[in-house]
Amino acid sequence: MTLSRLAPALFVFLWASGFIGARYAMPWAEPFSFLSARFFLAIVLIGAMMAMTGRFARWTGRAIMHSAVAGVLLHGIYLGGVFWAIHRGMPAGLAALLVGLHPLVTALLAGRFLGEKVTNRHWIGLFVGFSGVAMVLSPDFGSFAAGVDWANLVVSFISVLGLSAGSLWQKRFVRQDDLIAGTLFQYAGALVFTTMLAALLESQTYTLTAELVFAMFWLVFVLSLGAILLLMLLIREGQASRVASLFYLVPAVTALQAWILFGESLVPVQIAGMLVAAFGVALALAQPVARARASR
Repeated sequence: MTLSRLAPALFVFLWASGFIGARYAMPWAEPFSFLSARFFLAIVLIGAMMAMTGRFARWTGRAIMHSAVAGVLLHGIYLGGVFWAIHRGMPAGLAALLVGLHPLVTALLAGRFLGEKVTNRHWIGLFVGFSGVAMVLSPDFGSFAAGVDWANLVVSFISVLGLSAGSLWQKRFVRQDDLIAGTLFQYAGALVFTTMLAALLESQTYTLTAELVFAMFWLVFVLSLGAILLLMLLIREGQASRVASLFYLVPAVTALQAWILFGESLVPVQIAGMLVAAFGVALALAQPVARARASR
C-alpha cells in the first residue's frame, strides 16, 4: 500500500492529536509565544534536512513568497486563533466543532477561486459530515458556555477562514514538488506573524512542566513535520474541497484519543456521530469534483 493511499487516514489521526497537544500546553504557556517556539524548532529541523540535500537552490523568490503567505494563513492565523481561544477558556470540543465548518467554507471558496464545481452528492456529504461532528461533541454542549464569549467565537471563525484560505492558496499558487522545502518557508512566514503578535500581546513567559515539554515535542515532530507534510501531499494530489472533508473525521478521532489517554466518556451518541461523520466523508469523496468551465 502506497503512502498516497495511507495518507488520508494517517493525516486524520495525527491532526486530531493536535487538540490533545493544545490541552497539555495551554495552561503553561501563552499561545503565540508557544507557537513561535514551535515554528522555530520546526524550521531548525527542516533546515538541517535541507542543508544536507541542497534543496534551497530549487526555489524562486516568488515561490518562497507564496509558501510564506500560505504559512501565515494555515499556521499563523488558523493555529494562532485556535490556541488563543483555548488559552482563554474555549473548550477544545467547541473549537473542534467550529473547525468542522472548514470543509463547507472551503467548498464555497474553491468554486470561486479554483474553478472546482462541487456536486450535489458532495454537498450532501459535507452537511452529513458536519451533523456527525455535532453528534460527537453533543455530550459536551452543556459545558461550552463557560468558555464562550464573542472574542473567542470571532477569533475561532477567523481561524477557520485562515485554514480554508491557506489550503486554497497552497493549491493555486504553490506548484513546487518539494514539499519539505515548501513547509519550511511556510513556517518562516508563520514565525514572523506569531512573533509579532507575541511581542504586541503577550508577556512571553512560561512555566516549564513535563506537560509543556511533551506537548512541544509532540506538536513539533508529529504535527509540524508529519501531519503538515501529509496535508501538503493531499492538497497537491487532490481537490482542495475534497481534502477539506477529511476534517470532519478529526473531532471523532480526537474523542477516541481523549477516551484512551484521559479516560473521558464515550457515549453511544458519540459513536453514532463518528459513523455519521465517516459516512458523510465517504459521500464527499466518492464522486470526483468536476472542473467548472471557465467562462471567457
